[in-house]
Amino acid sequence: MQSAAKILVIDDDAVARDLLAEALKKEGYEVEAFAGGAEAIERGRKAPVDLVLTDIRMGAVDGLTVLREFKKFSPDTPIVLLTAFGSLEGAIEAMKQGAYDYLAKPFKKEEIKLVVQRSLEHCRLVRENARYRAELRDREEWSQMVGSSPAMLEVYKLVARVSEGRSTVLLEGESGTGKELIAKAIHTNSPRRDKPFVPVNCAALPDALLESEMFGHEKGAFTGATAAKTGLFETANGGTLFLDEIGDLGAALQVKLLRVMQDQEVRRVGGTSSVKVDVRIIAATNRDLASLVREGKFRDDLYYRLNVVRIVLPSLAERREDIPLLAYHFLRKYTGGASHPVKGFLPETMALLQRYRWPGNVRELENAIERAVSLSHGPFVMPDDLPEAIRHAGSVQEEKPASKDARPEEALLTLDEVEKRHLIRVLKETKGNKVRAAKILGIDRRTLYRMAERFGIDLGEEPENG
Repeated sequence: MQSAAKILVIDDDAVARDLLAEALKKEGYEVEAFAGGAEAIERGRKAPVDLVLTDIRMGAVDGLTVLREFKKFSPDTPIVLLTAFGSLEGAIEAMKQGAYDYLAKPFKKEEIKLVVQRSLEHCRLVRENARYRAELRDREEWSQMVGSSPAMLEVYKLVARVSEGRSTVLLEGESGTGKELIAKAIHTNSPRRDKPFVPVNCAALPDALLESEMFGHEKGAFTGATAAKTGLFETANGGTLFLDEIGDLGAALQVKLLRVMQDQEVRRVGGTSSVKVDVRIIAATNRDLASLVREGKFRDDLYYRLNVVRIVLPSLAERREDIPLLAYHFLRKYTGGASHPVKGFLPETMALLQRYRWPGNVRELENAIERAVSLSHGPFVMPDDLPEAIRHAGSVQEEKPASKDARPEEALLTLDEVEKRHLIRVLKETKGNKVRAAKILGIDRRTLYRMAERFGIDLGEEPENG
């Protein structure tokens, strides 16, 4: 169960403080109330909180001091100022210093609920983005392997354990789950890392040609063999041979592969002598090899040779919690060469990505993000930038026709929602140009930044002046 958000309420007016604290507790929040800024700052230094509501005018340590101190040690905690009408100008000035919002006294219950919900959502988005970026940095050494779900953590553990050994590894998983990436990770973390990693797709070539590719041939071995050729086993000597789509290997080649694995030597096509090789084999398949064995389509002795260590890769649908991390990973990858900066995803875009079934797994997600970056006109990936299949998957649940029995107010938008949608539309039309967007909206750029922040939209660095 998700824990309640932690909120600090600071006001030297005991009646106002208790009323506000009580109202927030009834909403399910964990509230701590303070009569002065100094005690609240001390509390904030000890452990993080999700939101601070502070009066501006207090004793020795006022609301502005609270704001400045929290910005130093907890910059992602939103600060909302409480102010009487007479000090409204001070509140607006404080917002320029980084306050998230303000509430003018006396405030209404619905007004408090709205501001608190908005502030906490902002806090959640800021911390979530920071977490994704930190996780991406931490995983640089694992190159393209991205994911922190329990299923992927199990895969990482197995990769780490088998990398140091010599055992044959069998990778199983649907197409697009990253089997070759895992094979490369095993190789690059093994003592063979300085030797060749040679991949071969067993389904891409006819058996006769594949035999020549894998084992090599001597000059004159067959029509067109005008010169001797080194096979992939010899090329991979000392390193790793990755046999992808092993389930598609023909019966005759299954026999030859088994012999090479048993004898650790290869004989070229048309050759009369054998060559010793030291090759670690990693095989992969999207088919059920055990079923193929039962059906007599795959040799059982070869299956047992390959299946010394088995690693099953989860489909993307089985690790949906990794989708945001993967999406940001591919966003960073494809914005490198983009003509315009794309900084992130709108919440509704990410919701569509997380809802889609992803039959093509990670490969399909990567293609979708590359396409979205190419089509995006603004700083954020919009739902319209995604392929139709993904948008439609979201609309099935979210865009049902309004029932004739629905209440009229359910079809209407709140003022905040209208404001947010208009801001997004203007940013999209201006392709993220903040000067033009502010001019169209009839506001200055600082106000534009505050609006965007209020709706969880990251516009990048705020200008120092103007």
